[in-house]
Amino acid sequence: MGKIRQLPPDLANQIAAGEVVERPASVIKELVENSIDAGARRIAIGVELGGKKLIHVEDDGEGMTPEDARLAIERHATSKIRRADDLERIVTLGFRGEALPSIASVSHFTLRTRARGTQSGTEVRVNGGAVASVAEVGMPEGTSIDVADLFYNLPARRKFLKSDAAESAQVSRVVTQLALAYPEIGFTLTSSGRKVLQIPPVASLRDRLYQLYGERADLIDVRRDSGDVKILGFVAALAEQGPTRGPQNVYVNRRVVKDRTIAHAIIDSYSVASIKERSPEVHLFIEMPHDAVDVNVHPTKAEVRFRDQSYIHELIRRTLGDALGRGPAPELQLEAPAGFQPVPSTMPLPHAYPSTFPSRWAGGAAEYVGAGFSRPEGTRPVEAAIAPTSDNPIRPMMPLGQFRDTFIIAVDDEGIAIIDQHVAHERVLFERINERLTSGTLESQRLLVPLLVEMSASGRQALTSHVADLERLGFEVEDFGGDALRVTAMPALLGREDGDAALRALAEDLEGLDRGAGVDAAIKRIAATTACHAAVKANYPLTHEKMAHILDELRRTAYSTICPHGRPVMLRITRREVEKNFQRI
Repeated sequence: MGKIRQLPPDLANQIAAGEVVERPASVIKELVENSIDAGARRIAIGVELGGKKLIHVEDDGEGMTPEDARLAIERHATSKIRRADDLERIVTLGFRGEALPSIASVSHFTLRTRARGTQSGTEVRVNGGAVASVAEVGMPEGTSIDVADLFYNLPARRKFLKSDAAESAQVSRVVTQLALAYPEIGFTLTSSGRKVLQIPPVASLRDRLYQLYGERADLIDVRRDSGDVKILGFVAALAEQGPTRGPQNVYVNRRVVKDRTIAHAIIDSYSVASIKERSPEVHLFIEMPHDAVDVNVHPTKAEVRFRDQSYIHELIRRTLGDALGRGPAPELQLEAPAGFQPVPSTMPLPHAYPSTFPSRWAGGAAEYVGAGFSRPEGTRPVEAAIAPTSDNPIRPMMPLGQFRDTFIIAVDDEGIAIIDQHVAHERVLFERINERLTSGTLESQRLLVPLLVEMSASGRQALTSHVADLERLGFEVEDFGGDALRVTAMPALLGREDGDAALRALAEDLEGLDRGAGVDAAIKRIAATTACHAAVKANYPLTHEKMAHILDELRRTAYSTICPHGRPVMLRITRREVEKNFQRI
């Protein structure tokens, strides 16, 4: 007798279910996507014990006839596609016909559904893949599904589930992702009798973002229309994004996806502005022709493949880069003195400031340039057209003076700015260095007397292994024997007194790079450190002309709100904040 045997259908279904049903959250994702495909405008989700004991999903969609309800639990039965050509233009979230039979094979499964316009509904009960009963029931139009005792017949899979709290958190994350993509649908999520989420339908993505995450002034609008591809969403501003990871929700044609191409483009767009490692908060919607993306890559339908992968990467990278360059500077909030009581007045207060900013304060600028990315008024649905913008986040500013020879105090027509002179100059030099490196090498100066720098073995190794990169920036470094390195040339923008400290900082930066890091990463580290040591220092007095020069050059940079190492360049006190505290508004 041969060794190869055909597995029983129930065992084959349980094995296949492992690809689709990983945990309670994946069950909810599949069921909610079916509800969306069915045209639901209200979806209610309930879980007990993180979904291990019970998952309930109910919608007011189009429902199913008795024949369709019985067929829906059969493997590869679907209403979404008819022939092979349909796989090239998939417009629905579900299409494989695997979700319901996979879920039903590893749980006590109950499907209740009633098609629109019919007098009664149908109930189908399935236990571990075997149909237990089919009956007529009374119920509202739509579909209701209960999934009880998930993985009861697969104890090996059930023991790998996390705690109830962890599974509940994952369920909440998945429902939040789906709710963000479909603001026109109302969602309710209940966990063990506690209402976790209850959001009615709204008219725009911005309104749904507010429902889910509250007021988020730290997020920048992203809008780009590039022919067949449209990009819309919100990303964390450079100056706001801290070291902790923010939620990253990425959608292609309103489908939640995890794609390496998109993830790399997001990280790359932030790394251009700063060498600080970031895991930014992103809510990004990409719309493109359905035949330009393949969603039939994995049973979970979370992975996609683009027809033109490099184009999508570059488009996302440039779109986010442009948006980050328009990001606003952090704003300071003023507080009234403790015990201060405003005195009511019947006299109207005159406006203290002109409505326009005098052009003579612009430091020689010929024309006022608007600040920030202007957000559209009113509501805008996900499908709305996306228009690119190219505004500069910094208005022309007039320096008033220095505070402690470290901070430049300046004004523009919208308020007061406090600029860290060192990090502002560092940003200017960093972009100047990068620009010159694209066309060749940085200007170098040969030292009449070579500089000897002693450092640890790991530091020497880090520098000598990047000799070619250092030469591009103007350094000439060689091993001198023992613990010393011999420096015969350095960038012209560095003074000799800064050479020793700059090389030590470079060694530390390069040691911190991951093993196998590319040349570009090393170059960015070296450029950032060189700019930092060449920039004007704190506690250094500046003339009015030098302050004006730094501010003017800062306006020309692509990312003017953050230094290469992730520190904010400036803080703002808006005109409205000042007037509010003086009770002028």
